Amino acid sequence: MPFQALRHRFLWRQRAPIGPGEIRRIERWLATARVFLAISALVAIRMDPGEIGYSFWAYGLLAFYIAQGVVVILLLRRREQSTVSFRRLVHAADIVWPGLISIFATGQANPFFLFFVFVLAAAAYRWGLWETVATSASAVCLLWLESLAFQQGFFNWVDHQLTHLHLPLLRVQAADFEPKRLFMLSVYLLVMGLLLGYLAEQQKQLRSEKAVIARILGKVRVEAGLSGTLQEIVGQLLVMYGAGRALIASQEATGHRVYVGEMQLRSGEPSFFHWLEPLPSDPEVYLFHSPAETSYAWRNGHKASPSYMLLGLDHAGLRVPDASSDPVERLAQQHPFGDLMTVSFIFGQEWRGRIFFLDPSLTGEMTEELRFLQELVRQIGPAVYNVYLLRRLRLRAGALERARFARELHDGAVQSLIAVEMQVDVLRRQSSTRAEIVPEELGRIQGLLREEVLKLRELMQQMKSLDVDSRKLIGFLVDTVERFQRETGITAQFSSDLEEPDMSQPVCRELTRIVQEGLVNVRKHSRAHAVGVRLSAADGRWTLVIEDDGQGFPFSGRLVQAELDALGRGPLVIKERVRVIAGELAIESTPGQGSRLEISVPQKPEAAYG
Repeated sequence: MPFQALRHRFLWRQRAPIGPGEIRRIERWLATARVFLAISALVAIRMDPGEIGYSFWAYGLLAFYIAQGVVVILLLRRREQSTVSFRRLVHAADIVWPGLISIFATGQANPFFLFFVFVLAAAAYRWGLWETVATSASAVCLLWLESLAFQQGFFNWVDHQLTHLHLPLLRVQAADFEPKRLFMLSVYLLVMGLLLGYLAEQQKQLRSEKAVIARILGKVRVEAGLSGTLQEIVGQLLVMYGAGRALIASQEATGHRVYVGEMQLRSGEPSFFHWLEPLPSDPEVYLFHSPAETSYAWRNGHKASPSYMLLGLDHAGLRVPDASSDPVERLAQQHPFGDLMTVSFIFGQEWRGRIFFLDPSLTGEMTEELRFLQELVRQIGPAVYNVYLLRRLRLRAGALERARFARELHDGAVQSLIAVEMQVDVLRRQSSTRAEIVPEELGRIQGLLREEVLKLRELMQQMKSLDVDSRKLIGFLVDTVERFQRETGITAQFSSDLEEPDMSQPVCRELTRIVQEGLVNVRKHSRAHAVGVRLSAADGRWTLVIEDDGQGFPFSGRLVQAELDALGRGPLVIKERVRVIAGELAIESTPGQGSRLEISVPQKPEAAYG
């Protein structure tokens, strides 16, 4: 990235500003590093006092510097947030201290040179490039002022005054403040400030870009659907780039129609999509073929007869040479604009399209803005495609469920009602000649109607969505078993030693469905007089048992799920639901005496779901 683009770094900060908590964390880290650095320097000169000419005042400055760092740490712990003035004051002190300590020992090999590196790193960490360069320039100016003080004899005058007061001398080192050596040190500090600032700016930009991508990815929601998700994403981009309008054109791979939506920015807020009427020219206007995946066009000429200059980047982010502006001019005839930014997208093999931002306000370097937009669309594209797939899957699942519901009604209730209607018609004809059979036939018809009512209720119960969690599970199962007994006349009992099992919602939902399906099978096939349902927990597993005294399964003994699958035995629906929650199914059967279903599920999610 060229240096001139870094002048626009405030754009990235507006996109992802640093929060107060992050600022406090940075300041506390810098204060801790400051104290550690000062203590390390103190230990180093204690090991070799000659580095500072055995100066008492150097020890005093270091001790004061350590005390300042401790005070800053305490203030940061007491204050809820770090103000701008507080940070500037601390940073100014960080610039002055290296300059003061450097009069006792200078040069790159002495322990005090690290103080200059620290203050430059602190500026880079706090702010960015130009603040770091300004910090290095301030440090250089301070060193040259000290050099001037040496030349004017200021420190000799201070030593003379200290002698009169019977205080220790400064013992300053003047050798490294000669202009030639100080010039090289100044160049070194300026270059270091430039490099550290540049690296910090790159890191801040990368972090800001990631924050923008994460924020926009947070707008991807399955419940909003594909149109709602695109509405949120394009709205965010419209606000971020400050464009007057945005257009999105998309086309399904198997279709011919191009869907074009328009969104406007009104008072800083994006409007809802307004879907335009399709036109025969839409494919050529919006989804024209271009080697550029993202592009920026700007007006070059008189408004009455505009022509456009175009900058395009291909899939690899490289500039497309001699990119044609003809498609841009065709678009401008339908949607007049001054500047235009576009980016293409592809969702799997099903959808392709392009987003247009009309009259955006770019403050960064144009190529870098296009590359960022390209990367942004690539990052959020898979998430949007997943929304599309999930919505399509839900629609298909809904269609299959409706088809199953219709089939159940046709094969069950409708056929039974037709049979009842025929029996009623026969009974009506025979009632005058064979009146004695009427009560018996009416009772049989009533039984058929009662059976169909139960089937319809079971079907409706299966169609209804379940909102069952660990708090509602036990009560829901109790109600299910009691309702089964009331409606069927089969003695049913639920027992459990658990009050509120610590069970995830998917496991609660599947176990409830298993109980419902098991009771339906008991009513339809077992001819049982009594059924029991028990839920317990032991050895890190949940155990659900459904037991009846009916006719049992067409085998004798105990079979686990693998054996049931191999033999093609057991209830298919229950077996599939057990697999969903990574459980284990075992069936014990005694023909003519009853059966026992045992479902065991791991309690730990990592064991259940990998």
